[in-house]
Amino acid sequence: MESKIEKRLIWLNGKLCSADEAKILVLSPTSQFGLNVFEGIPCFWNDKKQQLFAFRLDDHYKRLLNSAKMLGLDHQYSLDYLKNEFKRTILANGYKENLIVRQTIFVDGFGSWSSCDPCGMFISPIPKRFTSSEYNQKGLNCCVSSFRRISEDCMSPKIKCGANYINSRNGQREAIKNGFDTCIFLNSKGTVSEGPGSCLFIVKGNKLITPSLTDSILESITRDTVFLLAKTLGVECIERSIDRSELYNCDGAFLCGSSMGITRIESIDKFVVPGSPIIVSLSDLYKKVVLGEEKEFLHLLTPIY
Repeated sequence: MESKIEKRLIWLNGKLCSADEAKILVLSPTSQFGLNVFEGIPCFWNDKKQQLFAFRLDDHYKRLLNSAKMLGLDHQYSLDYLKNEFKRTILANGYKENLIVRQTIFVDGFGSWSSCDPCGMFISPIPKRFTSSEYNQKGLNCCVSSFRRISEDCMSPKIKCGANYINSRNGQREAIKNGFDTCIFLNSKGTVSEGPGSCLFIVKGNKLITPSLTDSILESITRDTVFLLAKTLGVECIERSIDRSELYNCDGAFLCGSSMGITRIESIDKFVVPGSPIIVSLSDLYKKVVLGEEKEFLHLLTPIY
């Protein structure tokens, strides 16, 4: 039977327990300093096939393990172990709907911000409808944030670390306070970076343009998926730095990420952004791919049931 959100089972350090029983030490480095790495792994329910598909599961775990390596966490989790326990947690909850599964490796114990161990882990499935509001919208009104995106010379955006997301929080809170849905960051060079937990694409003519990996962005799995989908559709993708003024004169724009999929941007700093048939085609294809309806992309999916 499907678990209610407040009674869902969470995997914590090898054991399944209810959400209110899952506890960690309040003095641990993860509690005090955000010393953890995580993934939000999307799963999509296909009602016709009665199957739940995890999207690009191996790629999410490779990024999780790379983040742990770059942050210097001393853990013992293997790729096979991560995948097996992920499946076990979802099966125990019986979910048959779209999910975001938060999987976090964290530093426990009584150490400091420089500690590397002991490491624990939790796996928490969250029904998509309970995630942040901007992840459940069809169109976004954005602003360019006054906060700059973190960079390699301070806190690498390539590490998906809890502490790094305070930067995203600052931009998101500013955007909401000023009446927008979300924001777009500039990097230390003054060119476009990404959104809070999402990557940016703009449309110019019949081409897609997105900031390069050296423009202070996360190595996004959804961004990489857009490249694959665009190739299938015969749309050229260009990676290069984007000036702020290009945001106001583009022929379309969208943010993409594991939680929001591909979501159209309707305005930036109150400049109306046109709709683009390229974005519609990408979004439609993405929805088919994650539901297992495109044979060419079945290798990207891991069936849970």
